[in-house]
Parts: sequence; structure tokens; C-alpha cells
Amino acid sequence: MLLSCPDQPGIVAAVAGFIAENGGNIVHAEQHTDFEERILFQRVEFELDGFSVGKDAIAEAFVPVTRRFSMVADVRFDSERQRLAVLVSRDAHCLQDLLYRWRSDELRADIPLVVSNHPDHRELVEFYGVEYLHVPVTKETRREQEAEIVAALDARGIDLVVLARYMQILSDDFVGRYHNRIINIHHSFLPAFVGAKPYHQASRRGVKIIGATAHYATKDLDEGPIIEQDVVRVSHRDSVEDLIRKGRDLEKLVLARAVLAHLEHRVLPHANRTVVFS
Repeated sequence: MLLSCPDQPGIVAAVAGFIAENGGNIVHAEQHTDFEERILFQRVEFELDGFSVGKDAIAEAFVPVTRRFSMVADVRFDSERQRLAVLVSRDAHCLQDLLYRWRSDELRADIPLVVSNHPDHRELVEFYGVEYLHVPVTKETRREQEAEIVAALDARGIDLVVLARYMQILSDDFVGRYHNRIINIHHSFLPAFVGAKPYHQASRRGVKIIGATAHYATKDLDEGPIIEQDVVRVSHRDSVEDLIRKGRDLEKLVLARAVLAHLEHRVLPHANRTVVFS
């Protein structure tokens, strides 16, 4: 269960009491209080063996608690594998890393589809037994191309869309269909160096660290809630090509961490921020 509500006495006891009264066993629990907004965030993981309420009825049975504390509650199940689609353009390093982690069972999800606006990665994707959909795009066909992608995602019951260096701007309608279910990797330590060619921007600025940022995509480009970030030190000796090479390693790692956190139900978005539980 992922929970958020105005901070007040009795919340933790009420949640734990609901689980205990129905025969559940809590195996992991974390909470965080935002003292500026006075909001409590909580993640509670519990076993259903012997639980007196059926899976489909848990959310409804929990309603008295949510009403009492003006709480937003989301009930999720580890046994339900999410279906993930990857969108990619020419750079394949993040795509290849995700496919390898998936095949190695590091990512507990199903990946039925990879979509690209280029034909480059068909052999790689089909090697992993995943369908590859090439949908070319031009300024004149952008709306039709996006509609084709949406239809493909809907037909395959996709839960999460991962932009693995997909270098196309998504429409507001597309982003709205998958609210907090599109994870993008940006090759910069946001909010610095937004937009195109961030490594070139970083080189011109003479920075001493570069980074990568994974965030939920929103209607505002590169400004969605941040899930994961990391950095590496660089120096005046590093060329733009060196920054790109070092940055690619970060991008793979940061994106994989963000996707894993989402799949494990450890991310709780709030406004334009996230609480990411361990």
C-alpha cells in the first residue's frame, strides 16, 4: 500500500491495525513526513497468506481508514507483473541495458514491445524475443505516428512506457494518457542543461561533474517529478566525446534504478516531486 495524507496522530496505528485485524503480516514499512506541507507518506508491504479480505476487495475495505484521515491510498500486488514498452531512437545503450536486465530477471516485468522511429535496432530487439515496431515520423506525420504508437500500446496492455533516449517530443494527450507512467532518461543532471545537447552545454560551461536524471514525463519538457539521479566527476581534459561516453554509463544505471523503483512500487509522486522508498 502506498499512502499519503495530512500528517496527524493515529495514522500508522490505523494502517497497521487494519492489516492485523484482517490477519495480515507486515514485512516492511517506511514512512516520511514533509514538515513544510505537513503531509505523511507511507509504504507498507504485507503478506496476504491468511488475509481475510480478498485481493479485489482490499481497497474497498480500507475506505473507512482513508476517509478518516483524508488519505490517498493505492493498493498494489507484487504478484502482478507490469507490462513495459520501450521507446527508443538511434542511441541503443539504455535499450540494450534494459533488455539484458529484463532477460536476467532483474526487472520483474514483461516487455512485449519496443517502438522506434528508426529501423536500426530490430536485430537487437528480436534477439531478445521482443516485438520491434518501426514507426517513422516527420513533421507532417507526427500526429498519425503517435496515434499508431498509442494503438500499439493499448493493444498490448502496456502499464509503463520507458523513454530510453527517445528523441521525440510527446504530445500533451500522449503524456496525459500515461500520467506518472512514462519514465524518461535525460542526459543531464536536471534542472541544469535542459533541452538538446546537454553534454555540449556542460563542456562549454566547464563543469566538474556531469549527471543523468530519470523522471516521469509531463507536459512540461524535462520538468517532471525526478525519480533517480547520479553524477560522475569530469575535468578540463575531457572532450565532449569523453563526456558523452561517461554520461552513457550513468544514463543506463540511473534509468534502470528508476524503472526498478517503479516496478517495485517504491515511488510515490506528490505534486512535482517524488518520495522514493528504499
